[in-house]
Amino acid sequence: MNCFMKYLLILMSVFICVNTATANEQTISIIHTNDLHSHFLGFSPNQDYTPKTLQDDDTTGGYARIATMIKQIKAQSNGPVLVLDGGDFLMGSFFHLLAREKAFELELLGKMGYDAVTLGNHEFDLKPKGLAQILYAAQNHENRPAILGSNIVFSEESTEDDTLEQAFLKGLVTPYVIIEKEGIKFGIFGLMGLDAAEKSPFSKPVSFSDPVAAAQKMVTILKDKADIIICLSHSGLDKNKEKSEDELLAQKVDGINVIISGHTHTKMEAPITINNTLIVQTWEYGKQMGHIQLTLENQRVQVTDYQAIPIDDKILGDRQISEAIKTYEDQIDQEVLKKNGLSFRKTVAQTEFDLKLAEEESPLGNFLADSIRFAVKKYSEDFNPFADVAIIANGVIRDNLLKGKTNTIQACDLFRAVPLGIGLDGSLGYPLISMYITPLELKKGVEILTSIHPAKGSDYFLQMAGIKVVYNPRRIMFDRVTDIWTGDDESGYKKLDFSKANKTLIRVTADIYNATFLKIIGGYTYNILEIIPKDKNGNPIDNLASAVIDRDREQEGIQELKEWKAPFEYLRSFEDNNNDGIPELPEKYSKKLGRIVAAPSLNPVNLVRNSTWVTWSAIGILAFSLCIVLAVVMLIRKKFKH
Repeated sequence: MNCFMKYLLILMSVFICVNTATANEQTISIIHTNDLHSHFLGFSPNQDYTPKTLQDDDTTGGYARIATMIKQIKAQSNGPVLVLDGGDFLMGSFFHLLAREKAFELELLGKMGYDAVTLGNHEFDLKPKGLAQILYAAQNHENRPAILGSNIVFSEESTEDDTLEQAFLKGLVTPYVIIEKEGIKFGIFGLMGLDAAEKSPFSKPVSFSDPVAAAQKMVTILKDKADIIICLSHSGLDKNKEKSEDELLAQKVDGINVIISGHTHTKMEAPITINNTLIVQTWEYGKQMGHIQLTLENQRVQVTDYQAIPIDDKILGDRQISEAIKTYEDQIDQEVLKKNGLSFRKTVAQTEFDLKLAEEESPLGNFLADSIRFAVKKYSEDFNPFADVAIIANGVIRDNLLKGKTNTIQACDLFRAVPLGIGLDGSLGYPLISMYITPLELKKGVEILTSIHPAKGSDYFLQMAGIKVVYNPRRIMFDRVTDIWTGDDESGYKKLDFSKANKTLIRVTADIYNATFLKIIGGYTYNILEIIPKDKNGNPIDNLASAVIDRDREQEGIQELKEWKAPFEYLRSFEDNNNDGIPELPEKYSKKLGRIVAAPSLNPVNLVRNSTWVTWSAIGILAFSLCIVLAVVMLIRKKFKH
């Protein structure tokens, strides 16, 4: 009997220990996305998207598919499930045109089950007042996610951000949130990175404090309040580890368990672990969703599994989310597009080929730059084919134009190519501006793609119309352009004299967002690439607002010419060979047109041909340095001879 009791007690002890260990270990799921940019529908193109059926289209993304995966993971999980987003949930499709009035994005994320999101730089595209309007529009939505931002700083001098500051004071945005699920407390905070802040010029007078210092402060607050600390960081990752902000954040700040990264649209198949911090990011536009599985045992967090889930036609779309999106689409038609002579699904062109963007001269870039130049020609009285240039940066071009199954382009797809911005009149879409610069300043502008773009990334690559350029990437920075021609296919091209002596003015047209970076580029290059915008009489322009193109001079005030409308007008100028009322894209846009040509050469003549003071100064410094070295060598030799 005593022996039996002994074994029974041993078995009971083992059973209790096993069950206690199991009870102490808790399984957690975190679902995450980033940079959704109002892409409610699968693409491209939207018309190919079939969320109600499986494996019959090639589109990616779609909130209805994401919603299905969220439901599946929640149903299959044994522990708490968090759904989080790393920012830039706004700006990128027709749906954002009613963001200030309806806040469709936040309403839909709430319906899908998101717990928290952070503010990205594009949430500030509509200026502080616009973001405040979005927040107030969203406050009545049921189950809206917590909106986070811990390093946002309001101006003490300006009143332009007071409306947004009041929204923060009312708790519509908070630095962090504590979410408790199944006994586990999650401390989640939001963060805006340095590069994201730099790319948010319309956030002013709002500014952003140092993200590392802000994160350290958040961890100090949360470490005694939460079991797991999560940072929603709109900072991003980079192949260059010295620029990879979220990796640097993990190195410098102890105590963050997970960083949900955003901003850089980085496609990851596996997480990065630095300093016991897990870092993840899921590409862009809802093409991918991440699923982290963790265990929490005795206050220790461990990763047990990670999946990067493709959002494609293998996933059936959630019916309720699809129906909600359809109602949004109808509202966009009635409240916005109808008065512009458009509808969401209107077919605006036929095409036998895809137009894609690349980090080089590209068919899509050429088409969009040409559309801007076409619009300027239409709305100006003094168009000069040899003195009118249009420029658009890759950073504002957001999607390709694909022929899809039908070989047609709908309005919703064309808008996604250049969807960003707000005008000075408060209406959505960047206005186009015209400014006049000298030929030498035009060369400086082109040097942005030869010298700034390699250092700062693909957003700074320039697509151009009315100009052809040859550059030598082997030359010294800021002086790589060797030849420029201006003109077009119809009028031909003329060689441009960009010497300092040529004071002839050239009109350059761009959107106001890209134009605001001229001052940044000037400062970044120590004024080597300084460009001073001028009016047609050569007087400096102090305020770019005065350079906005007026599309209807007969009406009072400025009727802004919007960047997103230019391609719609340009398409209407193309031939309709089928007589079906739908214009066809010209064959020339199926390939490069030789507008930007790299001609690498180490030939001494090519290294100095048509060079500016930048090259000659470098040669002078090099020659002076060689003279110093030779003088030192001669002194040493003379000393040793004695």
